[in-house]
Amino acid sequence: MDEGFPGSDVRGSCTTTLRLAIVAGNTITFAPLPPHGRVVLGRDEGCDVRIDDRSVSRRHAALDVGPPLRIEDLGSANGTFVGEPQARALTARTHRLRRLSRESAEVGVGERFNLGATTVVVGRAPGGAAEEPDRGKPPADIVLLAPAMLALYEQAARAARSPISVLILGETGVGKEVLARTLHARSPRSSGPYVELNCAALPPSLLEGELFGHEKSAFTGASHARPGLLEAAHGGTLFLDEIGELPLAFQAKLLRVLEDRKVLRIGGRTPRRLDLRFVAATNRDLEAEIARGAFRQDLYFRLNGISLVVPPLRERVAEIGPLAGRFLEEACRQLDQRGTPRISPEALAALEAYAWPGNVRELRNVIERAAVLCAGESVLPADLPPHLMNGATPPSSGAASRPSGTIPPPPPSGAILPPPPSGAIPPPPPSGAALPPSGAAPPPSGAAPPPSGAGLPPADAAPPSGDALTRLRLEMKAADRQRVIEALERSAGNQTRAAKLLGVSLRTLINRIDEYGIPRPRKRPP
Repeated sequence: MDEGFPGSDVRGSCTTTLRLAIVAGNTITFAPLPPHGRVVLGRDEGCDVRIDDRSVSRRHAALDVGPPLRIEDLGSANGTFVGEPQARALTARTHRLRRLSRESAEVGVGERFNLGATTVVVGRAPGGAAEEPDRGKPPADIVLLAPAMLALYEQAARAARSPISVLILGETGVGKEVLARTLHARSPRSSGPYVELNCAALPPSLLEGELFGHEKSAFTGASHARPGLLEAAHGGTLFLDEIGELPLAFQAKLLRVLEDRKVLRIGGRTPRRLDLRFVAATNRDLEAEIARGAFRQDLYFRLNGISLVVPPLRERVAEIGPLAGRFLEEACRQLDQRGTPRISPEALAALEAYAWPGNVRELRNVIERAAVLCAGESVLPADLPPHLMNGATPPSSGAASRPSGTIPPPPPSGAILPPPPSGAIPPPPPSGAALPPSGAAPPPSGAAPPPSGAGLPPADAAPPSGDALTRLRLEMKAADRQRVIEALERSAGNQTRAAKLLGVSLRTLINRIDEYGIPRPRKRPP
């Protein structure tokens, strides 16, 4: 399968860098691959790529970064599964999988394989000159559809023509960096350098040297003089991201630079003149930080020549679909998939109904996950994380983990209870739903299960008027039914193995098969 390995004339060059896209639960992570060699994947700390998922064994599989690429099962408990090439065209929604038992199989770039319940795809890592955009330029076609965003960028275009400092405010992940690059690109300094510094990414001990630079022999190990980022941005724009995280002791030094437009290197005696524009961004409420003594008021006034507030994604619903389509196209290109699936109307409705506490950054993560999991020509609700289907925020983004002083997102409108855990009793019907009359006889035991899809609305059916809760619960049920079908496909009809993949008991799986009207599968040879 040389066509799937970097180095062939068709699929890429030998200089292409590969990475793994790993979907475990609701999250997607990326792990770079070496140019060649053997990479061990598993749950153990000593593995080259650690996958923290209970369905993955301690040393689950090994990937030989060829050529050709080969995945080898290392005697895992829950199996390593690869696609059967002859079965790929049998169905548009599922792929027949073959289990490896201490054997290996070739995989191509863009093809997925499974380690237990974890899906893995080998894709191309961004970073080439053709893939990595110029950090000083905004995207060529920024999605601007919401009236608030159109007004914001019109205001930014006017501010860009002046040398005034700009403070960009907004929740995390809304696109403050894109707006900062736009300010630089539309300013008279666009031909000059554009330099970014994340103030939260460096410890205070390194921040001063990174920003101010140092002279030769200023400290142990300073074998030569080195200019800082302030000097590197001379004639252009310096973007200070997460300015609210700047240590209080360092704020006075930055204020001096803003006032004097001079910089003194560490160990230096003569200040150097600067000609640059400052753009800062934060997700914190700086006025609240000033009130509690965590941010200098005079620095705030210097930075806040004009403030631009980027609205959260939940207030830009018209942009969710175009953004999701662009992210899906980028993800499929990096995964070397032959085509880009479309986003189904049901999946788009779920994306637009979600509150997006992580904003555009979270949307990109969700779409990259869907690109890995999608097995057909359309992204369906089953390819999205479960928390999107009920409007709840993901566990890691709760209010308890939010730093004090940040700009908090309001709770989603009409918030809904999170879904029950796997195997739990289904939630009661929503308020106002029809209930059987008191004393009504229960259905006779042994009654035939409902037909496939019973109780589920057709894809083109309109949701119940005024009852979003009912619609979302039905969509969750449809998504869970699809997960059961895919688990049975992966396990070749073995219900015990499918129950382990789903993390439920065998009895719970059998109950779900009956509840969802799924034909009882016959066990096939693995």
